[in-house]
Amino acid sequence: MSDLNKTALRDVTLFPFWLDGNGEVPAIEPQLIGRTDADLLIVGGGFTGLWAAIQAKEDDPGRDVVLIEAEKVAYGASGRPGGIVSTSVMHGLHNAARVFPDDLERLEQLGHANMKGFLDTLDRHRIDCDAEWNGELTVAVSEDHIEVVREEYELHKAHGHEVELLDRMATRAQLDSPLFHGALWSKRNSGTVHPAKLAWGLKRAALSLGVRLYEQCPMKRIEDRGNHLRVVTRDGEVYTPKVLLCTNAFAAGHKKIRSRVAMVRDRVLMTQPLSDEQMARIGWANRQGVYDTRTQLNYMRLTRDNRILYGGRLGYFMHSPRDPELDRTTEPYESLAAAFFRTFPQLDDLRFSHAWSGPIALTTRMAVHFQTYFGGKAVYAGGYSGFGISTSRFGAEFGLAKLLGSDRPELEMEFARTMPNWIPPEPFRHIGARITMHAMDTADRKGGWRNLWLKFVTRMGFPLG
Repeated sequence: MSDLNKTALRDVTLFPFWLDGNGEVPAIEPQLIGRTDADLLIVGGGFTGLWAAIQAKEDDPGRDVVLIEAEKVAYGASGRPGGIVSTSVMHGLHNAARVFPDDLERLEQLGHANMKGFLDTLDRHRIDCDAEWNGELTVAVSEDHIEVVREEYELHKAHGHEVELLDRMATRAQLDSPLFHGALWSKRNSGTVHPAKLAWGLKRAALSLGVRLYEQCPMKRIEDRGNHLRVVTRDGEVYTPKVLLCTNAFAAGHKKIRSRVAMVRDRVLMTQPLSDEQMARIGWANRQGVYDTRTQLNYMRLTRDNRILYGGRLGYFMHSPRDPELDRTTEPYESLAAAFFRTFPQLDDLRFSHAWSGPIALTTRMAVHFQTYFGGKAVYAGGYSGFGISTSRFGAEFGLAKLLGSDRPELEMEFARTMPNWIPPEPFRHIGARITMHAMDTADRKGGWRNLWLKFVTRMGFPLG
């Protein structure tokens, strides 16, 4: 590790910034003890589960909804992401065009409707999550990538997005990095939020609607009892006719879920607050969320107090531990710190305050899907592969519709009735993941076999490069 990276990481706290010392953390709800009955059980108190609980109660206030969370709300994946929000419900417009080209127009409409519902919920329940709606930039990090950005611009323009194509000078006027050669600026219905504040706000909203929420209440197993399911927790049990499995990367609820979902870890750094003088060195007056075009992409955004969040270095661990030991050391963040200083060499006096990793549910579709179990009495909704903050509301909406037997015509669309491709089991999954992660980390600099491997992985269904 270079002296610069070593110094920048010296005093880092290995814990999510979003969860560290915030005075707005709500009280923990008690765990479930003994038996209870419910009209609907939701497993998982992350974004999908919270959105589902709110929607289920708002659609039918008389419905008895129980939500169980294995740990504490926001302490799993939902308190760990970058917090960049956009309208797409299929991991970006480009991915939607790749996976569902025939349904693209309708998916765009659903995405805008989902964002309206997202904003309406924030307003209706007075959820303050540090939201800033300044759009997002997709930046080209080499001359070769300018065409990628141009294609994105044409695609967004064709579907009615308010976008601007920026050359190198205009891009650096927005955010000054020597790596940036051009950018697409998408200006509407996208921005940034404080993800933990959002999760806690959704929790308060669910409780206010009468949802019965139990924290520190891990599910042990599900038993099919014919006309209902028995869900056994650590110290209790729930009898219910319907279960929505909102377990995303943890893939809990049925052993077959994991055959199409792999957990990867996304590493994130947070800087100390920038001074006015440091902010002047980089610009960023419009405060957009930013993604770059690297094969192993990086993303960045500002917080309310002008810290820079910088993320995007993936890792894989066999058997998907909840909190890998390696990620509680500085080692996996060293390459991410090096990437940060290559992006912003003018900030060599900046230090990192926090470093952490979070679980992402990776699928070949790179977007939400639904799996049905126990004769239709249980549905899994997940697999966002990132981009899940607003898309989780969409996943909750259609997961509930599928579970409750809605006659919505959208359930006949391909996204709702099909699943992503099968993923090989361990140990082949681990071997393939390690090779792929290494190839992604080094492909832009070294090419060769790495590009050939990534093309092979892409043919399997993963759009990695």
